[in-house]
Amino acid sequence: MIKVRKVVNEQELQLVFNIRKEVFVKEQKVSEEEEYDEYEHTSTQFLAVAEDGTPCGTARWRKTDNGIKLERFAVLKNYRHSGVGQHLMYAILTDIEEDPNISQQKIYMHAQTTAIDFYKKLGFEVVGNEFEECNIRHFVMER
Repeated sequence: MIKVRKVVNEQELQLVFNIRKEVFVKEQKVSEEEEYDEYEHTSTQFLAVAEDGTPCGTARWRKTDNGIKLERFAVLKNYRHSGVGQHLMYAILTDIEEDPNISQQKIYMHAQTTAIDFYKKLGFEVVGNEFEECNIRHFVMER
């Protein structure tokens, strides 16, 4: 059973950073300077924890001038294809939908091309052309 919760303290935020370092910095070779940004403390961060208590995934959302942007979806390799990403997405969308101040805004993301089919299954559509971000191919997707 995967449990997803909002990050509420610096200790949990460090767990988020550890997961993102493993997935983005080590696996995908994104520089730490590009991975960690000025939105770390203003975004709403989420942490997924496996049944055995292991932190295994993370994602965040934040308000932008273009709507609500979903970002930094990362699942540790051993936990991929086990529902972690889906649990993270549902937790984020529920959180957004519960806030009447933002629930009507456009929801979008910069999705890596390898994850397009996953996000399509969750109701997102590709918008626009492919582009490169941090040397990784992406598409904008909206819901």
